Amino acid sequence: MHTVAIIPARGGSKGLKNKNIYPVAGKPLLAWTILQAHSSKRIDRVFVSTDNPEIAAVARAYGAEVIERPQELSGDKASSESAVLHAVGVIEADYALSISTIVFLQATSPLRKSGDIDRAVELFERDGADSLISVTRADDLTIWESREGRWSSLNFDYHNRGMRQDRPAQFIENGSIYIFTPETLKTFNNRIGARLSAYEMEFWQTWEIDTIEEIDLIEFYLYKKNLADLKNP
Repeated sequence: MHTVAIIPARGGSKGLKNKNIYPVAGKPLLAWTILQAHSSKRIDRVFVSTDNPEIAAVARAYGAEVIERPQELSGDKASSESAVLHAVGVIEADYALSISTIVFLQATSPLRKSGDIDRAVELFERDGADSLISVTRADDLTIWESREGRWSSLNFDYHNRGMRQDRPAQFIENGSIYIFTPETLKTFNNRIGARLSAYEMEFWQTWEIDTIEEIDLIEFYLYKKNLADLKNP
């Protein structure tokens, strides 16, 4: 039984053209996640699911195996789950691998410290979970919602704010690491199943790249936190 990393990286992107291979800290964005997966002691194989030849070339250059994603699973409305389900089918059939655990990594969330992936897998196994998400604490964030011109507070009572430290712990799903079993994905058609665990990361690891304005922020943390020295395997 194998633990495999699956990294979805389609070609289309409305916010930032060619986002998945856009240069970030001297490497294509996708490369950071591939290298982090390769540095994990718990991942056996690294796959990139893509519909784009340029992305496929970058993936292979950094040591990932490429799964060609069909066009019907590559549009804006296609879910990440549909791409991962397709990838699992290809891995099981064409690569003859039995998968025990899927580590689903998003290329747009590259701020992973050395050991994050391994610690998340260990927590997943220790908790006997069927799914895991990575999170960051959001206790300092007061979130409001506007509907039809009316504002309401979502994660606190503005009538009685109280002390921050007295509020229940609250977390953001940061999109960096998801772990689940093939059975969970096939049963629920979702990355989250019935027995969820959560791996907590630092708040600066919340940031991801959706627009060009976020490139500088991600580069700052890659260098500031000494994450930018990963080499090809």
